[in-house]
Formats: sequence, structure tokens, C-alpha cells
Amino acid sequence: MAQCPACEAFLDLEADDVDEGEIIPCPECGVELEVVNTNPLEFGLVEDEDEELDEDDEEEEEESDEDEDKEEYEE
Repeated sequence: MAQCPACEAFLDLEADDVDEGEIIPCPECGVELEVVNTNPLEFGLVEDEDEELDEDDEEEEEESDEDEDKEEYEE
């Protein structure tokens, strides 16, 4: 029996019930879980696509700030 990585609830599932890569909701906390391994049964948290986009945007902003600083220094 596997546990939810977010709330540590035990999930009443067998490896035969799910496939690797499948997304299921935790019945206790509702977070989306991805089956990362079926032997032993193991779940990972599904990252929100919006969070991934936000991280990419922050990295781009940091890079552009660094570029601006370099340009100012060169002038």
C-alpha cells in the first residue's frame, strides 16, 4: 500500500489497479498524484503547469536584468 506524498494518507490501491504515468487524485487531500513506480507502488506530486510557466518567466526576467546590468556597465 502506498502513501500520498502530500498528506501521507494510505491509498487503497494495488499495482495492478494503475499504470506508470497515470494521474489520480488523492482521496484524502485531493492533490493530483502521478504513478511514478508500480513495483513498489509509489506516487509523486503532479506539478501545476502554471507554476512551471511562472518559474520560466522568473528565470527570463533574471536573465534580462543581468543583460541590462552588463549593457549599463559597458557604456
